[in-house]
Amino acid sequence: MHQALKEAVSICKILLRNGYDAHVINAPLQELLINARQGKNVPITIDIACEPDAETLFKLFPQATPDDVVHAIARLEENGILFRFHPLEANIAGHPELSLLRVTQGMAERMPPAMRRRMRISGIDGAAPPNDAYEGFADVTDGSIRLLGLPDETLRHNYLLAIRALRFAANFDVPIEPNTWMAIVRAAIPVLDYVPATDIMEEWRKVAAESMHRFVKLLYDAHILQGLIPEIAGLACVVQQNDKGEINGNVLEHTLKCMRLYPEEGPHYDWLGTMAMLFHDVGKLYTAEYFDGRWTYYQHHRVGAKVTRRILRRLHFDLADTDLICHLVNQHMRFHFMMTDRGIRRFRAMGETARLIAMARADLLSREDSFTSFNHNMKYLGRAEMPEQLLEPLLNGNEIMEVTNLSPGPQVGTIRDALLEAQQNGLIADREGAIDFVRGYAARENAAS
Repeated sequence: MHQALKEAVSICKILLRNGYDAHVINAPLQELLINARQGKNVPITIDIACEPDAETLFKLFPQATPDDVVHAIARLEENGILFRFHPLEANIAGHPELSLLRVTQGMAERMPPAMRRRMRISGIDGAAPPNDAYEGFADVTDGSIRLLGLPDETLRHNYLLAIRALRFAANFDVPIEPNTWMAIVRAAIPVLDYVPATDIMEEWRKVAAESMHRFVKLLYDAHILQGLIPEIAGLACVVQQNDKGEINGNVLEHTLKCMRLYPEEGPHYDWLGTMAMLFHDVGKLYTAEYFDGRWTYYQHHRVGAKVTRRILRRLHFDLADTDLICHLVNQHMRFHFMMTDRGIRRFRAMGETARLIAMARADLLSREDSFTSFNHNMKYLGRAEMPEQLLEPLLNGNEIMEVTNLSPGPQVGTIRDALLEAQQNGLIADREGAIDFVRGYAARENAAS
């Protein structure tokens, strides 16, 4: 081993003793480069990959200085040898072979042309992670989302760019360039293998609620959704029916349409509500049953809430967001059924009523179902703001007839309505007052006739 490499190993040991990983980058190749310079007036340069940042290196090696070479973080000259320090970590979402830095920019420049051609050096592996969200992409002004260079090779260095490309396409509502799209489809399995779920969700959270349906559709078309959330992808195999028993495609298509309608017709920019819309029918995958010529999905909302919790735990969702989304999935059917005053009051007490109403509206619009029950419940919502004791009179019809000696007829209903109105206006507070009011009202009616 050349003396310069031995000194580089000594520097690595200093870093290791201080708790930082380090190694000489591709030592065999660097020894070849040193031998290739024999007889030439070219200084010896050794590249080292290490864990600490520049500030830490300056403390450990006071003679070290910043370096202006691409991706190098510091330089140190000792005994006529130039040591260059490079970041140890390759991008976490890159291909595993790229986790070991093999060729730096400086090493490539020191190679003789014949060696460069023989090794097919056209780019530098192990480049530092991009610090710009748009790095690796061509300008979107050309009307499409396109990865720079060879898309397959670009993705190998950072498979997270595949998810980012889908995010850009969804948010900007522009197509993905064909070669980039095929590279993403080919990389579907590596994306799932090497990109952490937390990183995928960090990109997903940057998708606008109004664009979420496009993003999920792109995930499905790229065969990424099938591995990330197979429970949602499986909805493409479940038949969607409306209340009349008419088949309207599959449940995934219905879900995507609901995700589009929810922020359009309901709360705008509501990312969590739109995410709940994604999961609202996931229980149909587990409850679908075909009987007597019709599909049924009994209790799919309850089953779906449990499945959703399992999925969100797998995706490392915040506990509070998980509880909210599961609550919305569990209760999303409440507003579909005609409710009494008591039912409306229980509904309001559940919380998140605005989101649940918006989910019901989007669901009905997507299925083109009847709004009869929905409209009835909307009217009763105003009544629910009144105290419960003001919704019914203190005396029913039989009691009114007993107090006034009236026979059954329209007059009893008129008195009942007048009594309820008086209660709501605060004129009557107890049963005794109601009896006096009814007797007086009946006496006036009889006197007038």
